Parts: sequence; C-alpha cells; structure tokens
Amino acid sequence: MATDTLLNRTFDRRYVIRRKLGAGGMADVYLAEDEELGRKVALKMLNERHARDDQFVERFRREAQNAAGLQHPNIVSIFDRGQAEGTYYIAMEYLDGPTLKELLVRHGKTPIDIAIDYSRQILSALAFAHRHGIVHRDIKPHNIVFGADKRLKVTDFGIARSGASQMTEAGSIVGTAQYLSPEQARGAPVDPRSDLYSLGVVLYEMLTGQVPFSGDAAVEIAMKHLTAVPEPPSKLRPEVPHDLDAVVMRALAKDPDQRYSSAEEMDADLARVARGLSVSRKTEEAMTQVLAGAGAATAATMITRPASVTPPPAPPPYRPPSGYYGYDGPVRRRAVWPWLLGLLAIAIAAGTGYWAYDKVQDQLAKNTPIAVADVRLLAEPLAVQKLKAQGFTVKVQNESSETVPDGEVIRQDPSEGVKTAQGNPVTIWVSSGRPMVIVPDVRTLTLTEAIARLAQLGLAPNVHNVYSSAPAQSVTAQNPPPGQKVFRNTKVRINVSQGVREFGITNVEGQPYANAASELEGQGFTVARTDTNSDQPKGQVIAQDPQAGTNAPAGTKITLTVSKGPVISQVPDVTGDTKEQAIQFLKQSGFGYNVVTQDVTDPSQDDIVLSEDPPGGTLKQGSTVTITVGHLTAAPPVTTTSATTTTATTTTTPTTTTTPTTTSSTTTTTPAQ
Repeated sequence: MATDTLLNRTFDRRYVIRRKLGAGGMADVYLAEDEELGRKVALKMLNERHARDDQFVERFRREAQNAAGLQHPNIVSIFDRGQAEGTYYIAMEYLDGPTLKELLVRHGKTPIDIAIDYSRQILSALAFAHRHGIVHRDIKPHNIVFGADKRLKVTDFGIARSGASQMTEAGSIVGTAQYLSPEQARGAPVDPRSDLYSLGVVLYEMLTGQVPFSGDAAVEIAMKHLTAVPEPPSKLRPEVPHDLDAVVMRALAKDPDQRYSSAEEMDADLARVARGLSVSRKTEEAMTQVLAGAGAATAATMITRPASVTPPPAPPPYRPPSGYYGYDGPVRRRAVWPWLLGLLAIAIAAGTGYWAYDKVQDQLAKNTPIAVADVRLLAEPLAVQKLKAQGFTVKVQNESSETVPDGEVIRQDPSEGVKTAQGNPVTIWVSSGRPMVIVPDVRTLTLTEAIARLAQLGLAPNVHNVYSSAPAQSVTAQNPPPGQKVFRNTKVRINVSQGVREFGITNVEGQPYANAASELEGQGFTVARTDTNSDQPKGQVIAQDPQAGTNAPAGTKITLTVSKGPVISQVPDVTGDTKEQAIQFLKQSGFGYNVVTQDVTDPSQDDIVLSEDPPGGTLKQGSTVTITVGHLTAAPPVTTTSATTTTATTTTTPTTTTTPTTTSSTTTTTPAQ
C-alpha cells in the first residue's frame, strides 16, 4: 500500500497534516493543525489530476468564495484559502461528527421530532445562503455533518451559484441523482426552490429510511423526478402525521411554483407541525395537487438524426480490355499519300468511336440503380436538392407530425439505402407541424363524459379534484378554455368536484373559550358563543354543537356553550321556622336541603328547625344546607302519691312510675331543584 507523502508534513508553511479524513470526486480532505492559531482544521485540497483542469479549479475556487461569505451556525466555517505546492486548498472548520448519511445508514429511520429539528436547522442555513444570493444546488445527507455540539452544518458549496443558473457544466448535469430537483434533471435554470426540493428528499429519507425515487441508472432516477408521483411518507411509516406528509409533498412538487416560495415559509410549517398544529391551507392544497400528478413533466423526446447511409460506390464505367491490334504479314511499301489517308481515316473513326462510347457509358450510368440518400429530418429545400443531385425526381406531400418540426422530412419512399434507377421519383412527406384541434367545452359534464370527449379529439385530460358546491364528479372548470385552438395531445386541465369539503370537528370542551374558538376557526369553521351558569370555571367551554367527532363543511357555525361560573347566594336563616317553611325558603334561594330530625319533649319544638349548617353567609347555588328539625316524643316521667286511711293507723305508700326519654335522629337529603 502506497504511503501518503503529505502525512506529518507542514503544508504551505503553516498546516501540519496529521491524517487523511476522506476523498471525494475532485478533492482530498486531511486533518491538520494550524500552527499559527493552534487549532485543528479540515484541509480540503484539490487532487493532482484536477489541479490542472480549469473547470475544476474554478469550481473549487467558487466553493471557497461562496462558503467564506456565509458565516452562520449551521454552515461550515471557512478559515483560509490559497494555492501552494502545485494545488489549491481550503482550510475550514473541523467537524468530528458523522454525516447525516452515515447516521441514516447506521440507524435507518429518524425519530419524527428529530427529523423535524434536523430539517429546520438545514432550512436555517439555506435561508441565510439564499438571502445572500447563493443557491447550494447539492443538498443531500452526505453534505450535512454533525459538529461537536451536535449542531448540523451544511458543507460543500462546490457547485453553488450566485442567483439563478444553468445546472449544466461542460454538457453534464451537476448534482446527485437521488436528490436532484426536476429542473436540475432537465438542465433548466435553478433558484432557491430547487434547494427546498432536495431538502424534501432528505426529509423523506429521514422519515422513511429511503429516498422517494431510486433506480439502476442516474438517467432513470432523473426521469422519475420529472414524471413519477412519490408515495406520502405515511404510506411507508404510518405514524408520520398528516401535516408532516403535507410539508414533504409540497416540497417535492414538480412545479417550483407549487413548492414553498422560501426556506422561511417551509420552516414556519414545520414549526406548526412540531407544536401539533395544522399546516397552512396552501400546503394542504399543494399536497392534493402533487398527489394528483399536477406538474409532472413528460421527458423531452430527443430526436436523434439517424446516421446517413452512405451509398455504395457506383460501379466503374465499363472499359474494354486493352489490347494491341497489328498486322503480322510482311511489310509492303506503299505510297505516302495512301498512308496519310489511312491515318486520317483512323483518326476520324477513333473520334467517332470515343464519342459513341461516352454516350453509351452515360446511358449505362443512368440505367444503373443507385442507393437513395437519407433525407429524413432535413429541411424540405435541402432534401429536394440532395435527391435531385442524385438524378431523381422529387414529389413532396405534407403531413402533420407530433415529433418532427415543421418543414422537415418525416419519411420517404423509397426508403434510404434502397437502390433505384436515376430519373425515378422519390416521394418525401414534409411535416406541417403538430396537428391542431379546437378545445371543446366540457364544463358541467361528468368526469367520464369529459374524458371521453377530450380523448376523442386527441387531447389529454389532466384531472384535478377540487372541493366545490357543484355536484360530485362534475367538471367545474377547464384550461385551455373552450374554443381555443391547440396542438393534439395538449393537456387540458379539468377541475372535478368532490363535493363540499368536510372537516372533522375537534373536541374543544373543557378548553378556555379563546383557545377553543381559535382552534375551530383555524380549521375553517365559524364560531358562535352562548353563556350559561355552570359549576365549571368561568370562561370554560362546557358544550359544543355540532358535537365533536362529526364532519362538517368549512364555514359551518359551531356554537360553544361557555360557563359563567357558579352563582353565589346568601344562605337564608331558617332556624325557628317550620320544616316546610325552611324547605321552601331554601329552594327559592337555589339551595338543596338535608333534613336531620332530633327527638324533643317540648311540644313547641315539634317540626321546628332547631339549627342549620352552614348557619349563614354566602354559598354556591346548588349547594346543600342541612337543617335539624325537632321531633316530639313521650312526656317526661310523672311521680304519683296515694294515701290509705284506717281507723287506728295511717299508712302512706308512694308509687313511682318512670318513663325514659329516647332521642332519635332521622336524616333526609333533597338536592336543589
């Protein structure tokens, strides 16, 4: 294994390199000690093979410049940057914690409250960067690192740009496929909302343990970002609350206009979810749109011109075998003038023969079949010129096409490469552009009728379910409007009524009125109040109508019955009154009564209130007052003396009769009526 020559060396006369922390696509990162300031730093050095590449040098320089201007608790700090020993480097804050990706790989799903907290820390960093005109463009768990204080830090601003920019560099898409926004996937300009889409993917992964889109190749994943609808996190993890689902789905909207407009807006919704409150109505609507497939882009069809078929070389013109024609007989001397006449005759014959031969060759060439050139996707004038140059006659016909631009050749007959004689006709079909149709009026039709009507004309229905007072499954609106001329296969948005939207009524009994009214109004209901006397504390809701647990449309009036608090009254003094009088007085004063009887021997105390408890003062209405009522029993013992007289003797015999007195108590309790 090769030894790293940088270890334990002093780099740029200041940094002592201790160990290698990691390596990336364009740079290596080392742990180093800053001898000047006596602190540990992470030294990021552009590796040797990229140090001579101007594009990578610019990217590296841009990372240092962008991050150095962003001093924020959730953004890695840049201490120094420079060039030394044939490379470029950045000295940055050393973070000894793991990346968020390492944490996800190690532990899987993140607890919901922690996922919200992590996302809000990242949003804090993004909000700060966006306010300074910086779009990160590569938000992913790999670029989120934990510091010593467990605070998240956003790193790697290597592909960040100031303001909106093109996502292509040197003809390639920059970023990580699983976390790309749709506009990045198709190489379109990006803005801060692109970072929010990537954060939506990160939050999805924290909640479910997996990214919303995956595949075997980066292109496959990018196409899913453009066209596929992700499942809500709660489908994979049922305990994810509905409002958190809504935040994630809004962040993952294909159309940037349906996403959060800023990091601050997304953070506000996450703060509501953390407190157990509902997200904004706009977020709910955006979630509905995303789940309905709104904004899903169709990948652009790239038309690649087929490679031209090079016709085989024409066969060389026929040349007769060369030969020498002479006379082998004895030479006979002749006169000069016959010889001259012979030469002249030969010359004339040769010239005539050559002319005839040339004509024959031309005719042979015309009759020799040659391969028809490929003129598909060429502009009409160029295609005609090319075919005529081959000696063919050209017939032009027009035909509409979904894919071939106006004025270009769609197809040809004979096809390219087919051999035919010069002078034969070649027919080409030239595109007149995409076919157009007039948008019909499908408003008030049922969903089934509207889809059939649009499909009949070659238009693509784009269904959006909306809440409406119109009958369910009827079309309430459309775009483009009726009568407009559009290309075939154009998407026509139709809003389909789901009926009036109903919401579950929350139980607010037992809450203070202000809290209860605020919660119900936040759900779209109107609130009415009625006050009544009650044993419950003043201002507390003691009843609601309609009752909790039922569903009602937004705007429904919910009447809350609110306690006035208990009523305090003076306890009447009923001692000395008869029992019936005392009971009547207590009832009239709003009190219940409890009757206790006590045996008495005095007839004047019979059925008379002897005492009451409490004896007086004020008391909450409905309370019970105990009265003690006399109950007459037998008379006290009586002593009788009788005398018997005889003649001589007087005898007195006392007779004593004693009747004991018995005291009994009977209690009768009657509540206030």
